[in-house]
Amino acid sequence: MSENDQVKYLYDMSEGNAGMKTLLGGKGANLAEMTRLGIPVPDGFTVSTAACVATMENSGEWPGHLWDDTLAALERLEERTGRRLGDTEKPLLLSVRSGAVVSMPGMMDTILNLGVSDETVDALGAEADNPRFAWDSYRRFLQMFGEVVEGVPPHLYEDELTALKARRGVEQDTDLSIEDLKELVATFKEVSRRELGRDLPADPREQLRSAIDAVFRSWDTPRARVYRKANDIPDDLGTAVNVMQMVFGNRGETSATGVCFTRNPSTGEKALYGEFLVNAQGEDVVAGIRTPRELSEMEAVLPEAYGQLIQTMHDLESHYKDMQDIEFTVEEGTLYLLQTRNGKRTAAAALKVARDMVEEGVLTREEALQRIAPAQLDQLLHPAIGADHGRTPVTKGLPASPGAAVGAVVFDADTAEERGRAGESVVLVRYETTPDDIHGVILAQGVLTAHGGMTSHAAVVARGMGKPCVAGAQGIRINTAEKKLTVGDSTFAEGDVITLDGSTGEVYGEALELVPPQINEDFSAIVSWADDIRRLGVRANADTGEDAAKARELGAEGIGLCRTEHMFMAADRLPAVRRMILAEDSEERAEALEAILPMQQEDFEAIFTEMKGLPVTVRLLDPPLHEFLPDLVEQSLLVQRLELTGGDQDELAEARMLLGQVKRLHEQNPMLGTRGCRLAMLYPEIPEMQTRAIIRAALAVKERDGDTATVEIMIPLVAYAKELQVQREIVERTVADELQAAGMEMEVHVGTMIELPRAAIVADQIAEHADFFSFGTNDLTQTGIGISRDDAEGGFLSAYVSEEVIPTNPFESIDKDGVGGLVQIAAERGRSAKPDLKLGVCGEHGGDPASIDLFEELGLSYVSCSPFRVPIARFAAARAVLAHRE
Repeated sequence: MSENDQVKYLYDMSEGNAGMKTLLGGKGANLAEMTRLGIPVPDGFTVSTAACVATMENSGEWPGHLWDDTLAALERLEERTGRRLGDTEKPLLLSVRSGAVVSMPGMMDTILNLGVSDETVDALGAEADNPRFAWDSYRRFLQMFGEVVEGVPPHLYEDELTALKARRGVEQDTDLSIEDLKELVATFKEVSRRELGRDLPADPREQLRSAIDAVFRSWDTPRARVYRKANDIPDDLGTAVNVMQMVFGNRGETSATGVCFTRNPSTGEKALYGEFLVNAQGEDVVAGIRTPRELSEMEAVLPEAYGQLIQTMHDLESHYKDMQDIEFTVEEGTLYLLQTRNGKRTAAAALKVARDMVEEGVLTREEALQRIAPAQLDQLLHPAIGADHGRTPVTKGLPASPGAAVGAVVFDADTAEERGRAGESVVLVRYETTPDDIHGVILAQGVLTAHGGMTSHAAVVARGMGKPCVAGAQGIRINTAEKKLTVGDSTFAEGDVITLDGSTGEVYGEALELVPPQINEDFSAIVSWADDIRRLGVRANADTGEDAAKARELGAEGIGLCRTEHMFMAADRLPAVRRMILAEDSEERAEALEAILPMQQEDFEAIFTEMKGLPVTVRLLDPPLHEFLPDLVEQSLLVQRLELTGGDQDELAEARMLLGQVKRLHEQNPMLGTRGCRLAMLYPEIPEMQTRAIIRAALAVKERDGDTATVEIMIPLVAYAKELQVQREIVERTVADELQAAGMEMEVHVGTMIELPRAAIVADQIAEHADFFSFGTNDLTQTGIGISRDDAEGGFLSAYVSEEVIPTNPFESIDKDGVGGLVQIAAERGRSAKPDLKLGVCGEHGGDPASIDLFEELGLSYVSCSPFRVPIARFAAARAVLAHRE
């Protein structure tokens, strides 16, 4: 017997539990767990993720014994239910559902009613004493199987259904008669035959095999790959397949189907939340085909089933210790649960649920922190519409996902993706989104749909991504062919700008100004818990007093990077900087520096004032020279124009002189040229002036306020220990001069940025002259991988990510093996020479949760990031501690 033949690929519902998610998928594991708990679940079995992986590895061919195992599992199911698939007296009907390890909107749509056919439809109707129900199930199956398994375009069936309702003068599917449904069955068969060139398979076992195979294939569809990439889900997990006995919510007025959450997924409030439909199947609710009713109304319609549902919701939340998303069906008064899973929720809801569950004693603080993704904090920093805008909405739908979005109207996912990638803000407008739209939703600012409720596909996916969504705006009309949106008397063409308020459901026919959101008590509480757990310090990158104030407000413990070259970009300062760079001798350069010094001091005073009592790391001047000089081409053209037009001779002489100086300093690759400490080595007057400005500013603030920031001076772009030694001597000499002149004392630390591979390799040598290292991971990535960020991100890098040459953009999340390896080498060698060496990160990787996890593992001292990412970094640092503790 081969190893492959020994693998167990199928599990009956009674064989699994919640801990088998990797093998049974999230849905299958939870169904098995509910079965174990005695919760009413339709009987069935699960084809494991291992079967899917084995099939993918074998180019789509099933493992040798998988079909035999499936037939054996089916036979056991038939014995337990007393029904047989395809039987003409007591037919067994099945549902076939995908069930990935992680819930994925991009997976295959469900197949319902598998087993209904010309031979079984009458028996099904007779047993239920409801022929209409049987024929309704039959037409649904033909449409689902044709679309999902055989690939027939969905609109072909929908067009026929719409045309039939128009001919009969009815609006709802439920208004169609038995004869209408029989006609529809015949029509759907003909549609399939015409499109496929053959009949749909009639043998229910062949249908079952095809449906399972379709689930396997759906793992590798474009929409599934897009979702996995957007959510960092590995491609090698595979999906399980859940085969279950059908229970029917469309069996009359005592039957129903619905979706509910144990807490409000938009706000986190512990309140009843859900929707249901009487005499309907599950897809009717989530697809928005009919307008669902609020769950509270179910008590009056189906009181016994409602009571059981409320108790079950409570039991499941208590068992899983998390908010649950539940699908249920009521068949002639009997409640069945089809699924439970941890519910997708907005970021605000995630924080409220976590905080409330801690206060309720359900979770510890550590457990609560692990329930929240760092990216959810980022979502809370998104803008909203100001309360005093005074505009009237053009329409209103359901507030399906909070937040606000302004963007150009687009009508299909491909356009949304294309324009979004080009940097344009767009709002995706659809009748209702489907899993095929996932790539467009990811790139859109928000989503507007004409149909669907609070639990529709658009609502659930938008909430999970933190995007605003207004669903079920029934007052809008969409013409996808002409790409027009009509709302009342107003018409919007593709490209016209609208504003969505996902918190109120309001839609505005113009661009409204958005305001920053407010950080609420839940946010502050959760991040404060993180502060009690994290080890890494968290600083901010800030270049102005205003940025420093914002950083401190958001919890920064100092400034890890103050870029002094950013202080020189203002129009009133640039001339002085140019005079300094273009100076012909040291005397001329000294005059320019003398003009710059008070400007620098003023800036530093503002920063030190805001950061009193905290460390501030000031990086000395690190400009690629071209950033401060006229462009070579533009200056050449100016000289040429003056020569050709006979312009003012004094102006021409000055332009020629400037052109000569620009040519003299022009570099083919300025990012690797005379910048960083290299400029300071050539012109030591520059670091001397900056050091004087720093120390004078710190002393001024101390004298005025009695306290000041702890000063740390950082030498940039060091490759050789000698460079740091020389620059440190300049800094220390200047500091001593200033302190002696002021008659005051102050501790000043001097360190360097590690942003070159050579510096990482010889970090033990460099550490001899450094009080601290700060890893400039942006430049370390450029020099370590050998790519220009500006060129790569606009060129090959996106293709590298999409083609999986690399897992992620290395400028967004650190390249752990390569650049991370350089950080590790530098950390180990630096501390081997100086054990108490402080190690920080000041590149934007300092605000990336995945990168922070690595920095925690390497034992660095702190990370530094932009002010608005400080709360995310604080939270991610705590999560990293908990992850490594596990």
